[in-house]
Amino acid sequence: MKLYDSIGPNPRIVRMFMAEKGIEIPKETVDLRKGENREEAHLKRNPHGQMPALELDCGNYLSEITAICEYLEEKHPSPAMIGTTPEERAECRMWTRRVDLNIAEPLANGYRFGEALKFFEKRIPVAPEASPGLKMIAANRIKWLDNQMADGREYICGKRFTLADMLLYCWLDFGNQVGQPLDQSNGNIVAWFNRVGARPSVKA
Repeated sequence: MKLYDSIGPNPRIVRMFMAEKGIEIPKETVDLRKGENREEAHLKRNPHGQMPALELDCGNYLSEITAICEYLEEKHPSPAMIGTTPEERAECRMWTRRVDLNIAEPLANGYRFGEALKFFEKRIPVAPEASPGLKMIAANRIKWLDNQMADGREYICGKRFTLADMLLYCWLDFGNQVGQPLDQSNGNIVAWFNRVGARPSVKA
């Protein structure tokens, strides 16, 4: 296998997932700033031109972080970062979907259509007028999640550290760097963020 890697939160999530599981896969860096992800070589790996992509031993390619991480979990079940039972796996998938759809996506597009408009406007369809609203939605959903974690849970899935935590951490950390800092009034999320930030895998 080979991981086609780059800057950005999505490849970081996969690297963090691999680090938590102790998986080593050869990596090849794709230069996003130069647009290598939009060139023919990478479009054969992922026709969306997005990162990361995982080349399998059979020569096929996987993209989309949840698909890549679920594949790696099936190949390397222990330690479980999604779950060991149908119930645990379903819980992790539920929260991963909620984080991705309600926080990561609006946060990302708020940035792409706002501060990074000049970079993205020639690469993807953009809606600059939507940027403020998308940022508001992400902030609102972070506040909602803060309330959900008011019961003192250690991680999003209770005592289990999972893919859902990695997804949220990497995107909130990215938001801190691109003009969407974590509101410190979200005390449960702030405490959770610091807890996750102490894990060695965040440096992957």
